[in-house]
Amino acid sequence: MSDRVADPIRRAQRVTPPGGRRAPTSPIRAASAAPIDPATAVVTFVAAWLGGQVLSSIVIAVTGGDPIDKAPIGVLAAALIAAWTAQLAGMWVASNRAGTGDLRIDYGIEAVPADAIGLGIGVLSQLVVIPVVYLPLRAVWSDTFTDERLEENARSLVDRADGVALVVLFLLVVVGAPLVEELFYRGLLQGPLAARFNGVVVVVGVAAVFALVHVRPVEFPGLFVFGLILGVCALYTGRLGLAITAHVGFNATGLLMVL
Repeated sequence: MSDRVADPIRRAQRVTPPGGRRAPTSPIRAASAAPIDPATAVVTFVAAWLGGQVLSSIVIAVTGGDPIDKAPIGVLAAALIAAWTAQLAGMWVASNRAGTGDLRIDYGIEAVPADAIGLGIGVLSQLVVIPVVYLPLRAVWSDTFTDERLEENARSLVDRADGVALVVLFLLVVVGAPLVEELFYRGLLQGPLAARFNGVVVVVGVAAVFALVHVRPVEFPGLFVFGLILGVCALYTGRLGLAITAHVGFNATGLLMVL
């Protein structure tokens, strides 16, 4: 049998072993991301993230060199798309080299009508959960965790956008970011790890990474808690649909709050 014929068969065997069942190691459905091993997932995540940073930095440099927090929305969009392209390309390569070659199976890309409830989860997270998280922090560090500092990034974006730029910003924040970030963090990183190791520990670890890469210490507590919520959504449904809609609701609410 040729390698070309044998490879798909071996991949299918990794998805559904003899007997049709996979030993349950986490609440994630067996078909969700299990074919990609944790080492490949981690290496791909790091390489794709670094590659995205390099590409976005090149975009910023060739378009004037303004800092990302001051660049025009069009430049910001180009930089983000460059970074997202690197991340999605890494996922595609990992799927074809170490997974089944089917992105839906390897990363749990599936949605059902019930996932619409995620919009409510995201809204409540932004309006209720996050303020509660910051209550004790504000009591101790009142000058650090102020509304102004917490909204600084969002307000900076809105201040740079009007007309078409505002539409572009909305698409970036409410559509692009939730979709790509859930694919990258919960699909590529969390899925393979949680399918092999303790799901709770993995959710906590990925939530920490999710918060840290946003590089705004004042936002870390809120993003970490929201990362936990997103991780739980993906962990206990075995798909990304609920996490994506929750992320959409969260980002949309945060953007509307500063308009």
